[in-house]
Amino acid sequence: MASVAVLGMGRMGAAMARKLVEAGHDVVVWNRTQATAEAVARDIGATVGASPAEAVQGADLVISILATGEATVSVLTNDAVISALRAEAVVCDMATSGVEAVREVAEVLASAGVRFVDAPVSGSVPTIIAGQLLVMASGDESGIRDAEVVLRAFAKRVAHLGPAGAGQAMKLSVNLVVHTLNSALSEALVLAASGGVAPEAAYDIFQDSVVAAPFVSYKRAAFLDPDTPVAMSLDLTAKDLGLITGLARAEGVATVVADAVRSEVEGACSAGWGDRDMAALARFLAAPSS
Repeated sequence: MASVAVLGMGRMGAAMARKLVEAGHDVVVWNRTQATAEAVARDIGATVGASPAEAVQGADLVISILATGEATVSVLTNDAVISALRAEAVVCDMATSGVEAVREVAEVLASAGVRFVDAPVSGSVPTIIAGQLLVMASGDESGIRDAEVVLRAFAKRVAHLGPAGAGQAMKLSVNLVVHTLNSALSEALVLAASGGVAPEAAYDIFQDSVVAAPFVSYKRAAFLDPDTPVAMSLDLTAKDLGLITGLARAEGVATVVADAVRSEVEGACSAGWGDRDMAALARFLAAPSS
């Protein structure tokens, strides 16, 4: 079994830490809000690190899943953190940090002789619990191989995609489809309702039609029941869309649809809907003031 540090106790990080403990690994957790880390640790039987450097001390694998690329860079390139790492350790960023951020981290860690894996994921908390997460890994090849042994606690597949940054590019490409599909479903539900079709009936048709996809079925409850727990907020959706369109501009790739979706989502966030699930975009669009 491995010694694993998990940095970031949001919904995804906490679920990963739980699965790692269940698999028999020795897990240390850290979060910027220590009370959050302490609550998770009590719940799953993990240890709390008072700082990122303390958390990674002695770890075989460090999993970082922080909210933003800026936070990822700040924590993983910190001198105290790097000094605390074992020589054989692998640092694995599993957040949607963005290509620029992970390349910066990769460069700093490589200069310190630390193996780095850029490994964003496709899935959600239920996917983690089911052990079905898809990991899009890039970076140090030996690091990917060593990390994969541990990541199997919650991942169905660890895809090897190339140098650091390739994983982020792939994740942003996947999320481009996810977020545009979310927007299309939102608009379609409002359009169907304008013609007198009940939301449940419309959703039944979506799931039984050519547009049916795993995302459509997975998000049914979130689209139809406003009390469904938040899986991914509109604020985080807007963050992703900023990374997507920013990468596209840098690479000279046209993203006309993603640009429009970003504007729509940012409008919802500006109107105070940012902390709601991404599927709440449909309710925002249906609201009289939208």
